[in-house]
Amino acid sequence: MSLYSRILVAVDLTDDCKLVADRAKEVAQLSRADLHLIHVIEPITLSYGGDIPMDVSAVQDSITDQTEAYIAAFAFDHQHLVYGRPEREIHRFAMENDVDLIVVGSHGRHGIALLFGSTANGVLHGSPCDIIAVRVGAQANAHAES
Repeated sequence: MSLYSRILVAVDLTDDCKLVADRAKEVAQLSRADLHLIHVIEPITLSYGGDIPMDVSAVQDSITDQTEAYIAAFAFDHQHLVYGRPEREIHRFAMENDVDLIVVGSHGRHGIALLFGSTANGVLHGSPCDIIAVRVGAQANAHAES
């Protein structure tokens, strides 16, 4: 019996997300787990409060098309592109699909930077399962070089 049976890796499409996906693949191989990749697109209307004086559907469609192409390059068997608030949608997906581990990237922010928006922190709080936070960004690179 393996420690985890269904792993969800949440990617944000930065350069760092490749490291996060690779780490999730390693854990999935060790556990012989089913691996799912998710990316959550925040609708433009959510980002700007819904009061946009023009039709942004073409822009939203373009974002969706570019994102689909980007996540296809990961070559995961299970890829999910959803819309909404990242923390909420990751939690929802994990609960609805019996995920027992979520893998996310974290820049290791603390203090005031943490208060102003860390998706990893939002996923951590209220998660229905275990989480692995993979350190990414400048701090991770400095640690790897030393």
